[in-house]
Amino acid sequence: MTKNKYSQVIAGTMTWGKWGKQLSNTEYIKLMHHCINNQITTFDHADIYGDYTTEAEFGNAFAESNINRDQIQLISKCGIEYLGNARPQLKVKHYNYSKDYIIWSAEQSLKNLKTDYLDLLLLHRPSPLMQIEEVEEAVTKLKQQGKIKEFGVSNFTPSQINLLSKKVDVTVNQIEFSLTQHTAMHDGTLDHMQLHNVKPMCWSPLGITFKEDTEQTRRIHKQLGALSQKYNASEDQLLLSWILKHPANITPVVGTTNSQRLSDAIAATNINLELEDWFLILVASQGHKVP
Repeated sequence: MTKNKYSQVIAGTMTWGKWGKQLSNTEYIKLMHHCINNQITTFDHADIYGDYTTEAEFGNAFAESNINRDQIQLISKCGIEYLGNARPQLKVKHYNYSKDYIIWSAEQSLKNLKTDYLDLLLLHRPSPLMQIEEVEEAVTKLKQQGKIKEFGVSNFTPSQINLLSKKVDVTVNQIEFSLTQHTAMHDGTLDHMQLHNVKPMCWSPLGITFKEDTEQTRRIHKQLGALSQKYNASEDQLLLSWILKHPANITPVVGTTNSQRLSDAIAATNINLELEDWFLILVASQGHKVP
């Protein structure tokens, strides 16, 4: 695997602004410091978050935070042209991976985040019209100018990564992965990343466990409850430890703005589930024994 340049848990910023808690500037600064004080030093952004407003809010707070840029890692994503108030001229949400648009998007993120470089730039979603030569030219230029350190993708399949990798070095794939959405474990996605030294990050790491009341989530809660005392851990910590045990070294992107939950998330990295307990949790999710 690639050397881990990012914190063991990543702070996802999608709900920090307009699309969630609408934090004030002071609250942004406080939450950023709390993350860093709890060894969460990587912050995950996308240009579209908050209808193209959250990066600028984060950047304004960062500029006042007295946080050293070398202390943190900033990730952003580009490529989605989002249909919203910021771009009323658009007719439809779509993907744009032209050389000029990728470069322009990265430079906008740098401006909004008040930084000279991104530690990682991701293509947000695969596009059927993506031309790999255009991506290569954009990434090469951004790297040569020192504006991005690493390049990766988000929500790409193994074949899409193979295609892109013919022209450009893909170091990260950020995918949806959790106890309730673990197809990447069975469809070759995680195997492919291990084979090709692509770092897996995962969004929505708690899945639907706390969002929906179904037969599946009731089974999961029952099993996690039975293990909570053994590991002296909360259910959300056990869900994260289940992900962290996978040999692909998946890094969860945690979207909460709750300080205690962020502290709990980093503490989950110290939990080492026993082999049978890991499978007990999997079986609770699947509703049947493994084949």
